[in-house]
Amino acid sequence: MDRGILEREPQLALLATAAREAADGAGSVALVFGEAGIGKSSLVRAMPDRLPPRSRILLGQCDDLATRRPLGPFRDLVGSVGAELAHAVVEGGDRQRVYEALREELAGIPRPTVLVVEDVHWADEASLDALRFLVRRMAQLPAVLVLTYRDDELSREHPLRHLLGQASRADRVHRLPLARLSKSAVRTLSSASRLDPAQVYEVTSGNPFFVTEVLAAGGTGGVPPTVVDAVLARLRGLDGRSVDALEQLAVLPSAVERPLVDALLPDGVAGLAAAEQRGLLAVSPERVAFRHELIRRAIADFLPAARRIDLNRDALTALVARPGSDPARIVHHAAQAGDHDAIARYGHRAARDATEAGAHREAAAHLRLVLRQRHRYTPAELADLLERYAVECYTIADSVEAVAAQRDAVALRRSLGDTLALGADLRWLSRIHWWAGHAEEAQDAAREAIAVLEHAGDDRLLALALSNTAQLRMLSDRYAEAVAHGERAIALARRADDAAILAHALNNVGAARWRSGDPDGRRQLEESLAVALAAGEVEHACRSYANIIWSLLDNLRYAEADRYLPPAMELADRAEHLGFLNYLHVEQAMRRLAAADWDGAERHAEYGMHDFVPARCPALTVLARVRVRRGRPGADELLVQAWEIAVRAGELQRTGPVAAVRAEAAWLRGDHAAAVAAAGPVHAQAGRLDYGPYRAELGYWLGKSGHPAAVDDSDHPYALQAAGDWKRAADLWERAGCPYEHAAALAESPDPADKLAALARLDALGADPLAHLVRAELRDLGVRRVPRGPHAATRHNPAGLTERQLQVVRLLVDGLTNPEIADRLVVSVRTVDNHVRAVLEKLDAPTRRQAAARATELGLLPDGET
Repeated sequence: MDRGILEREPQLALLATAAREAADGAGSVALVFGEAGIGKSSLVRAMPDRLPPRSRILLGQCDDLATRRPLGPFRDLVGSVGAELAHAVVEGGDRQRVYEALREELAGIPRPTVLVVEDVHWADEASLDALRFLVRRMAQLPAVLVLTYRDDELSREHPLRHLLGQASRADRVHRLPLARLSKSAVRTLSSASRLDPAQVYEVTSGNPFFVTEVLAAGGTGGVPPTVVDAVLARLRGLDGRSVDALEQLAVLPSAVERPLVDALLPDGVAGLAAAEQRGLLAVSPERVAFRHELIRRAIADFLPAARRIDLNRDALTALVARPGSDPARIVHHAAQAGDHDAIARYGHRAARDATEAGAHREAAAHLRLVLRQRHRYTPAELADLLERYAVECYTIADSVEAVAAQRDAVALRRSLGDTLALGADLRWLSRIHWWAGHAEEAQDAAREAIAVLEHAGDDRLLALALSNTAQLRMLSDRYAEAVAHGERAIALARRADDAAILAHALNNVGAARWRSGDPDGRRQLEESLAVALAAGEVEHACRSYANIIWSLLDNLRYAEADRYLPPAMELADRAEHLGFLNYLHVEQAMRRLAAADWDGAERHAEYGMHDFVPARCPALTVLARVRVRRGRPGADELLVQAWEIAVRAGELQRTGPVAAVRAEAAWLRGDHAAAVAAAGPVHAQAGRLDYGPYRAELGYWLGKSGHPAAVDDSDHPYALQAAGDWKRAADLWERAGCPYEHAAALAESPDPADKLAALARLDALGADPLAHLVRAELRDLGVRRVPRGPHAATRHNPAGLTERQLQVVRLLVDGLTNPEIADRLVVSVRTVDNHVRAVLEKLDAPTRRQAAARATELGLLPDGET
């Protein structure tokens, strides 16, 4: 084995296996990660010898630019891939074209293709979006996607976190953490040198790059304590021109193409021979790159500031002189050289390129640099730049920056007396405020937008402002006002023949009517969806889907919601509308919660745990409710976060569910005063708005806590329970497919037999807190043989089974078939198939009978009655 890749055989073998499986059509994602210098690139270089014959390797690199190259790693593939992908990547403006071209490239011949993207922690947003697209599809492609990254450089907010979370949920994913070398490996590597292996290990801690550099530096008495020292030791003896060349290349954070090398270095590539012989550079006819990023960083970091500025100025001059240079690279070196003129000249172009490529973080970064020189622009130009920056920040969920920039833009428009532009900017400011969770500010800006545009003579802008206000009124449960504004917007949109505004306005009016009890509202919501789909307005279609599904879930029409969720999620996924995709995942989490599929609810809710405020609040609520009902810790912390968001939003659709979970949690722990405090104010709000679902549930919790609310004459199951009609409520819950609520209603029967039946269902669901209360009620009724429930060993779970898998194994032991288990748990047969397969694997049991025996041995089954 190559001495440079010691102790990497398991990872190479796994990658080889993944490639063989991909050749048969079962593609996968491989995550290769570790600290800087751990050997990720060395592992990639060693891969070709291990892969199946005729495998194809494509290699893209992410660069440490101050503002990244849009689609940078995919641009590196040009020359190695087909014309369609090459053109799509170079042109960059049509993201869907790039995605489809990538998929077609990986699906083509030869097979398998191994696409390696190195240093993904430096990826631009457009590249991350493209990788998200691929990750969700790799299992169906004859390819392996290998992503390398430094896990020690990922903050909680790092944009790569979302991609990694998605990859971890992919159907076929391999995690390949790279550990430091052992003392034995360092001893092997040190065998040809005079250095003390123990001293080498002590200095390097087994980091392969540090080890290699220290050994290359040589010497017995002065082992360099840092990699900088190791690299600088290798520079000793090089002539001054070679060192100058290395320093010039070191300020370019990427491989340097040959023409740029010739433009920057007096001797061109010929002057790099000595550095190449020292193992510092890799030189090819097309480009020059440092052997390792840490070599480049060590040289660049050691440069005096004045020298670094001068070298960046030289790079800037060379790039500006070359036609077709990437504006992002120009802006990077302009910023490093402090050339504000160049930033002003090229920054807006770099931002536009990034926007067109979907790299919104990079676009915002470029505009942020440009806006540091505000004095260079006229008020109108500055307002345009601020608008662009606000929209980019809005898109990347940087609400603070978005609000500040849009406020400044509005102030400039106001001073310029530009009525139409002011109205448009106020409408945007309203939207950005709502996105940030600022309900009152959003309403204020919306009102002013209409006032400004009312008589400005632009029907389209006025329709936008009216529809925006209708949306805000609908979300804040002011339904009559929402309908009034929305109908005006509909009329103007029809007159202007604008399908996008028409779909938006129909959505708002339909949602408001449906929520206020008008059945015609659903028809308008469905018309909104049809208009948006026919016009190709994907964003508006996604919003229509989201509002239809939410209303169906609120009204316990889960089977109908199940018909809308798959096409909605497929549309959002295909179009890469990740905000809506995350929101739809949260709605799926709400659906799984209703089915008491705790694991599924948690899995889907995790998609909403990001900076997108509209999805985060319901995601937190679902996660908290799962923990409350399972008796798991951490629910209170989640509810605090959810309540803060809900209060800021001021919307019943947020405050209602959070208040209900808070009341349920308090009641389960016996704190009736806290339950009343949580439910009371929001129940009063729901009563004023006459919104049945939240009014019924919150009224139920008030009654359970000793403070009965006014009689609710609706036929909602919670209203029936509050009125004492537990039997009819239980039937309705069962018909709706809500096993937890069905058991809870059944437990309210005065008949011990019904309570025992409810207890059995709660135990099967793992709903320990409510099961505990039912057991106490049974004992109070004098029932002598109350089932003890799951054994303590089950809770410790020595087999590592999930709660759902524990439910499955208990029903499996009872002799139920997979379809019978699916019917009992209200899940699909396919889901049960997967759970049974996982149970057999975890219990190391080849048959169901042996799984039952193993479960008994481990104490995973409930004890007998006492």
